[in-house]
Amino acid sequence: MCALSRCDDIKRVAIRKFWEGGTPEAIKQEDESGNFEAIKISYGATDTLFSDRLRYPSVYQTVPNEKHQNQAIIQLLKHFGWTWVGILSLDDDSSQRASENLKDLIIRNGMCVEFVYLYKLDQYKENDYVRNLISKASAKVVIVTTCGRSFYIEFGNLPELPMGKTWILTSASIHDDKFPIIPNLEMLNGSLIFSLIRHSIAGIKEYMAEKMQAMYSSDHNIVNKKSLLFECYSRQTIEDEQNQRQQWDLCIEKSDQIESRRFTCSGNETLPLQPHHDLPEYKMMYSIYKAVYALAYGLHGLLLEDTSHKSHTDNNQLKWNLNTRKLNDILKKIHFSLSAENDIFFTPDGDVPAQYDIINMIEFSYGNLIEICFNKIGSFKYSGPDSSQLFINKSLIKWNRYFTDTPRSVCSESCSPGYRKAPRNVQFTCCYDCVLCSEGHISNTTDMETCIQCHEDQWPNDNRTVCIQRTVEFLSYEDPLAQSLAALSLISSLNATLVLLLFIKQHKTPVVKANNQTLSYILLLSLTLSFLCCFLFIGHPEEVTCLLRQVTFGINFTISVSCVLAKSVTVVIAFNATKPGSKIKKWVGIRVSICLVLLCTLVQVVICLVWLISSPPFPDYDTHTYPGKMILQCNEGSVPLFYTVIGYMGFLSALSFIVAFLVRKLPASFNEAQLITFSMLVFCSVWVSFIPAYLSTKGKYMVAVEIFAILASSAGLLGCIFIPKCYIILFHPEHNTRKHIAGKI
Repeated sequence: MCALSRCDDIKRVAIRKFWEGGTPEAIKQEDESGNFEAIKISYGATDTLFSDRLRYPSVYQTVPNEKHQNQAIIQLLKHFGWTWVGILSLDDDSSQRASENLKDLIIRNGMCVEFVYLYKLDQYKENDYVRNLISKASAKVVIVTTCGRSFYIEFGNLPELPMGKTWILTSASIHDDKFPIIPNLEMLNGSLIFSLIRHSIAGIKEYMAEKMQAMYSSDHNIVNKKSLLFECYSRQTIEDEQNQRQQWDLCIEKSDQIESRRFTCSGNETLPLQPHHDLPEYKMMYSIYKAVYALAYGLHGLLLEDTSHKSHTDNNQLKWNLNTRKLNDILKKIHFSLSAENDIFFTPDGDVPAQYDIINMIEFSYGNLIEICFNKIGSFKYSGPDSSQLFINKSLIKWNRYFTDTPRSVCSESCSPGYRKAPRNVQFTCCYDCVLCSEGHISNTTDMETCIQCHEDQWPNDNRTVCIQRTVEFLSYEDPLAQSLAALSLISSLNATLVLLLFIKQHKTPVVKANNQTLSYILLLSLTLSFLCCFLFIGHPEEVTCLLRQVTFGINFTISVSCVLAKSVTVVIAFNATKPGSKIKKWVGIRVSICLVLLCTLVQVVICLVWLISSPPFPDYDTHTYPGKMILQCNEGSVPLFYTVIGYMGFLSALSFIVAFLVRKLPASFNEAQLITFSMLVFCSVWVSFIPAYLSTKGKYMVAVEIFAILASSAGLLGCIFIPKCYIILFHPEHNTRKHIAGKI
């Protein structure tokens, strides 16, 4: 480095420690006094406001900005799962700003702050409030963001402070020369401390050992350092602390224990150059060391730049005017190494990359002796938002004796899979109740805020942690119920076919001819088809089967009922035509019956066409009726039109019943009225019972109910009308003669 010829040349360059008096507000006052362009390199300030390069373009920090430490705290909280914390700080502008910044960052990362308390020194009236606040707080972790030995002395002397807390101390909170000895030191046992990373300065220990041999030096700072190194105390220090405890009027046993191990420095102590005898302020010394070197490298760069444009004078004296703006530009770009593992450069925010040691504070008691140990249990390195590295060795941590394991600090316990978080309080998102996921939803991880809806073909398991495939239900041919109905349908259709064949074979016999032979054939054929249409209801619902099954059933059954109605009307016409002077003789014959059947059937066909055109049935599924089941079914499309089809058949059957009932007393050999009356009674009973049964069942049982209604009503018509005739044809052929029939007239 080149030596400067005049000290005045660097009068505008400042190296400062912005600490108790070095706040951004103090810098602002200095800038307003005309010293705005002065280069200020801080070795102690961590305030985030200094990152504002528009307001503080020439301020540099050789200690990490507290925003990086806040990131380290966030990662530490996440590492241990601490989502419910408290923050304690001093009531000053800088500490308040630091607390608010930390609180905002904690909330943005999904955690909550139960309380933020700004402690006012010498405000004794607030002591009870502070003690109650921390004691009653459910948060097991308290973060201290303040600085100052006075805070620990005053706060630590409060009686009955809560012991079951884990404290996180920031680097700003332990910058003083030594950690104060306080009566309630056990309160901080097991605390975690963020400490500036330790770097050695060559020769510094030997230098300090030589300087501190002067026991009675008037430099009180040297005396304090001597006390730390040799664990002895000057008489003045001991007397000052005794007076301080007397002011608090406290008689605490621990203070007596601490006093019992003190002794006065003799002046002959030697410095044991061991790592555990490092001064706490060695870290701060290293920050000063970096600040001086940063300025030196900056000045060196400025000098090299200046000499490249100027020549030496005749007497080899360099005349150089310091340009702070150029120096500021150079400081932004400097990059040098103080050791093989420590590169120094300034980030765009004007500070250095953050590196912290994470220290575990442990208190050991040996009889009347108390020893404090600071054990490194991890580290943090910040080199960018996405490249922060936190390392913690949990096996090295000694927690407070009130915790048998890693402390848990949560407002609400984690919600297990199968549950979701239901906010209990709008202000604190970390306080919630665990609510079981609703039907059809799952949560497969802990602490889910919303449950995941399963796909329509899936359903949650009993614990509602995973979606499983729903049980598909429809009236399958593999189902015993479907097999029984199919067999019954097939047998019934065969019976109807056999009856039809029997009637065709015996078409010339009086029994067949006497009761409108053509209508009997049509009725038997429609009944056969009605039995067979049941197969459209069994099996996987398809688009074609859904379209055809209700329409086919409706038209076939309408033909059957129309034939029954036509038979009854034929009987009425036939016997009324035999009366003298009757004008309805011209209506006697097959044409009237056929026209009646066609007309009645045509009305049903029109209804079915309107149904198919306007809102046709289609394959559908039902996932709401039965949990865990998917019912495959045919959606009828238009429910009113479906019941119109059923209602029209009911109307025809009721009309047939009335007509048959009115002609029941006519001669039996020519009259089927009694048989028709009974068959229509069976038919109407079946379908009246069908409607409530159909509406009260779902799934395959609903389909089975309709199939049963079709089979029962069709069997009623077949059995009541045709079985008696078959009995005569097969077992009493002697009655199947014109003479026998004429004899009964």
